[in-house]
Amino acid sequence: MAGEAGRGEVDGAYPSEIKGQMIAFEKSLKAVDEALEPLLAASQDEVQQKLEPLEQAKLQMVSAFAINSLFWMYLVTQGVDPKEHPIKQELDRVRTYMNKVKVCEEKSKAAKLDPKVASRFIRHALWQPKHEGPPAAKRRK
Repeated sequence: MAGEAGRGEVDGAYPSEIKGQMIAFEKSLKAVDEALEPLLAASQDEVQQKLEPLEQAKLQMVSAFAINSLFWMYLVTQGVDPKEHPIKQELDRVRTYMNKVKVCEEKSKAAKLDPKVASRFIRHALWQPKHEGPPAAKRRK
């Protein structure tokens, strides 16, 4: 972020055409700081212990993706084409793992089949003839 003296203000040293963009960028950086503050306040072990394994994997994937995305932005600010940098492959790799975690999450939320319940449901749903006695006894009357 900008130095402490210029924090929150875009001074006249920059062209007026980019003033709005710089203000929006600074607001975005503040939002990132605020969003990360609770996560950074606690130790990584404390945070991980409170989460289920699938949530732990999601947190690790999001963290890796965020860090790599920030590096991507840094490269852009330095005039480097990130599409030609190894960071692109790293982001693709993380995205692949994020998709795998998403599939696992969807599987865990999917309805599970209880064979006993399904058997009872099918047995009661099928039509069954009423038994009034042996057929031979009916004919004798």
